[in-house]
Amino acid sequence: MKFNNYFKWLPACMFILMLIFSGSSWAQTADDELKKGQEELLRELRDLRYRFDVLEKSIDDIRWFHRVGDVAHIDKLFMAGPPPRGAEKATTLRGSNPIKFWAYVFVPKDIDPSKKYPLLVFPHGGVHGDFNTYYTHIIRELMAQQYIVVAPEYRGSTGYGKGHHQLIDYGGLENDDVHESMKMMVENYNIVDPDRVGLIGWSHGGMISLMVGFDHPDDYRCIFAGVPVSDLIARMGYKRPAYEMDWFAADHHIGQAVHENIEEYRRRSPVYHAHKLEIPLLIHTNTIDEDVHVLEVQNLINTLKVENKEFEYQIFEDIPGGHSFDRMDHRMGRDIRFKIYKFLERYLDPPKKFRNVGEMERAAYRY
Repeated sequence: MKFNNYFKWLPACMFILMLIFSGSSWAQTADDELKKGQEELLRELRDLRYRFDVLEKSIDDIRWFHRVGDVAHIDKLFMAGPPPRGAEKATTLRGSNPIKFWAYVFVPKDIDPSKKYPLLVFPHGGVHGDFNTYYTHIIRELMAQQYIVVAPEYRGSTGYGKGHHQLIDYGGLENDDVHESMKMMVENYNIVDPDRVGLIGWSHGGMISLMVGFDHPDDYRCIFAGVPVSDLIARMGYKRPAYEMDWFAADHHIGQAVHENIEEYRRRSPVYHAHKLEIPLLIHTNTIDEDVHVLEVQNLINTLKVENKEFEYQIFEDIPGGHSFDRMDHRMGRDIRFKIYKFLERYLDPPKKFRNVGEMERAAYRY
C-alpha cells in the first residue's frame, strides 16, 4: 500500500527535478550571456580611448595654427613607409601594402622661395606618442633660425585610430618611416637643401634619430639626441613589468618578452649599433631623469668611446624637470637649448643664427 503511494507521487517528483535542473541550466546560460556582454562592453570602453585620441589630435592640430601660425606655414603630408612586419608572409594584397602615415611640415614664413634652407627631421617621443603643441616653443625657435621642419607621425603614433596605434614597431620599421619623411621633403620641396639635413629628437625621438643617423650617414649632417632611449635590454630591467608586457611583448608588437628573444631587443637598441656612427653627434642626459635613466644613456656614451667614435655629450646634474629638463621653459632649459642650436648651426648653417639667448627667448615667447 505504502509502495503504491510512493509510486503515485513519482511523476510529480520527476517534474519538479526537471524544473530544478532546467532552471539551473537557464541560470548558467544567462550568467554566460551576462559575462559575454560585460567583456564586450569592456572591449568597447578600451577602444573608446582611440577615438578620444583622434579627437584630441584634431583639436591640437588647430592649436598649432594658433600658436605658431604667425611665424610658420603649417601643413600635414600623407605618405607611405614600408609594409608592416610579417608582410612577407601575407596572403592578401592588403597585408603587403605600405603603411600610410602623416607628417607635420613647418616652413618659416619669412624665407625666400628662390633659395634653399636646412631641414630638420624631428621624430616625436613616447612609446605611443605624437607630435603636439608641447613642442611649441622649440618650433618657434627653429622657425626664427629659418629651419624647415618635418615631424613624422610614424607607425604606432597616437591620434589616428586603433589600427595605426597597433602598427607600432619600436626601434624597427618606424625608423624607415622617419627616413621616408626626409626623402619626401627633399624630393618635393625645392626650398630644401639636401646637403643640409639634420636629425633632432628627445627620448624615443632621440633613439629614432640615432638609429636613422647610424643607418643613413650619407643623408644627414648631424644628430642631436636628447635623453635617448639607448638600450632596450637594460631598460626592461629597471622598468615595471607592465611596461614590457603591455607595450613590447604585446601580440601586435614584438610578441615576446626580452628574456624570450634578447637578439630582437638588441637589434632595436642604439647601443648595439654605435659602431655605425659616422656623422657629428651631440647627446644630452640628466642625472635625475625619471624616464630614461642616466645609466642607460651612459651605456651608449661608453660604447661610443670604446668604438673610438668622435662625438659630443653632456651629463647634466640634477636639472629641474627630470626627463624634460631642456624642453622646460625655465632659464636653465632655455640656456641648454641655445647650446643645442649652436651645435646644429655648425653643420647646417641656418640663415638666421641666434647671437644670444635673448634673441631666442623673443622668438619663442614673443618678448
